[in-house]
Amino acid sequence: MSEVVLYEADDGVAVITLNRPERLNAWTGELGTGYFDALDRAGADPDVRAIVVTGAGRGFCAGADMDNLQGISSGQREGSDAPRMRAERHDYALSIPKPVVAAVNGACAGLGFVHAMMCDVRFAAEGAKFTSAFVRRGLIAEHGVAWMLPRVVGPSNALDILMSGRVFLAEEAKEMGVVSRVVPADELLETAVSYARDLGRFSAPWSMAQIKGQVWSQLDMERSEALEESNALMRESLRRPDFKEGVQSFVEQRDPNFEPVVADS
Repeated sequence: MSEVVLYEADDGVAVITLNRPERLNAWTGELGTGYFDALDRAGADPDVRAIVVTGAGRGFCAGADMDNLQGISSGQREGSDAPRMRAERHDYALSIPKPVVAAVNGACAGLGFVHAMMCDVRFAAEGAKFTSAFVRRGLIAEHGVAWMLPRVVGPSNALDILMSGRVFLAEEAKEMGVVSRVVPADELLETAVSYARDLGRFSAPWSMAQIKGQVWSQLDMERSEALEESNALMRESLRRPDFKEGVQSFVEQRDPNFEPVVADS
């Protein structure tokens, strides 16, 4: 695992930390490789039931490293390979069959904003700054964020965020639905990890994986198709041992012991 990405797993929760604090965790090819590898590691570990992503120091991720962007804009590097951003994987967190929680501790801009939006749930520190930034660099809404953002906050808020490129704070982010919770900075990681730990403690991993898949895939389905898929999954869930365990643990007033889930290799 690269030093620019830290990984720690304990009590069912993997914490992935973007670790270039001197650059506000600006995105590079090396950091991207480390991040995706960390997601793979968490996805393959049956003891990990939920994932928290955060940044070291004062920022979550300030976007693509400016040295790379300057190299591209000056013509010294080709945009396709210089930053090695592996664009095809920027929505990779959506494919992990485990909940991914972003703990946005500070500056969340550009590509960092994309990766926060690709997490399933977002918490933010009070006063954390958000911006899509792309339009102010002469770019478009990159790496799938134009698909994701209106589905989370609605078209009007999405267009405001993407067309203005303005900075907005965590408190406004919560009003728009960009984040679910805003907490004091010194409580952020503890809050996110506690939430993730509760998911792993009380929620069936298979159920969470199916629900995550339902939410993201059914956004583009017709209602009848989504209903048919949900009914099929419901019939399957009723036959699984998790259902019996969920009922029995409730009757016995104890924590459930659900089966683990791992990502497909």
